[in-house]
Amino acid sequence: MRPRILLLNQYYWPGVEATAHLLSELCEGLAEDFDVTVVTGRLRGRPELPTRETRNGVKIVRVESTAYDRSNLFRRSLNYVTYLVAAPRTALAEPRPDVVVCGTDPPIIGNVALAIARRHRAPLVVISEDVFPEVAVALHRLENRPLVKLLRVLVAKYLRRADRIIAIGEVMRRRLEAKGAPPDRLRVIPNWADVSAIAPQPKVNPWSVDQRITNRFVVMHSGNVGHAQDLDSLIRATTLLRDLDDLLVLVVGTGARRSELAELRDVLEADKVEFLEFQPRDLLPQTLAAADVHVVGLARGLGGYVVPSRIYGVLAAGRPVIVAAEDESETAQLVREADCGVVVRPGDPLGLAETIRAFHDGDYDLAAMGRRAREYAESTADRSLAVARYREVLEEVLPR
Repeated sequence: MRPRILLLNQYYWPGVEATAHLLSELCEGLAEDFDVTVVTGRLRGRPELPTRETRNGVKIVRVESTAYDRSNLFRRSLNYVTYLVAAPRTALAEPRPDVVVCGTDPPIIGNVALAIARRHRAPLVVISEDVFPEVAVALHRLENRPLVKLLRVLVAKYLRRADRIIAIGEVMRRRLEAKGAPPDRLRVIPNWADVSAIAPQPKVNPWSVDQRITNRFVVMHSGNVGHAQDLDSLIRATTLLRDLDDLLVLVVGTGARRSELAELRDVLEADKVEFLEFQPRDLLPQTLAAADVHVVGLARGLGGYVVPSRIYGVLAAGRPVIVAAEDESETAQLVREADCGVVVRPGDPLGLAETIRAFHDGDYDLAAMGRRAREYAESTADRSLAVARYREVLEEVLPR
């Protein structure tokens, strides 16, 4: 019999969230050697999705949770609570797993997963995509001190007791260790891109032609439009580049701050900024290739607490990148190691504008940066490498 994995996370396929896509790719890769069951939540706008289905070898079970718009903090909290209430009963009704795995959506799902793992006398593996509640505190989204203290206690509880904790970067590993995770149980496995699915393509492709942007110098943000990405600085930077007639700053995606940022664009008359909804994933190689350079922003204070996963798709697409993040962040270190872009300070519209102008004016060899980005993705950040590392961790904790 193949070992059974039970994974809990509120977001999974076909969600557009980065964690949904990454966990889907991970579970489908692991399904070659394990029986994988995912207990996930409902998706906004997708009531037709069945309660149970099997996709690419993975059994998906959707519990009856709410799926409100996450831009409202109270409604997002309701989504969390309803999932946390519904998931344990469903998970406990599944066949006994050999390993319980959880993500960090909702942030305290690790406590639920720990109880389920102990009930089944199975090891627990936590995949830490971010560090909570420090992320919310740094973004001033959570300022109630008693609640912050309680959340820190709850997170520290499952970090101390989990059999393995996966950090997606070395700086994050140190953050988790400081929160109480035993050093000998921590493993670092960065996120990834599927280099076979995302390959370099010409800028002039069917998608860019359809969008009528082939004759523009395109600076792109592709991914979540939320609080952590510091897109305010990107929009403000464009007001210092009004003289670049062919410049287009394209924000592709959706999230909690999309409406707010569109309003900022209008107030500043930043007419070089345009917004597009998330595009179908099968078009991702074309959308990423349509940009001359990508911007990956990370708000000040988030280094090591969040690692933007969209950087890996940009690398796989063979495009240069401007990283607006603190020097200690994994993203800044990655771009310097791969020599595929430029790092600027977060929250600095002037510095970002100067860097975009330098890229536009030909001060950098964009083609060479793109080649080095692709080489790094193939050698270091491919999905197959990450899945193999996860398989090794699971084998470490599997009962002999």
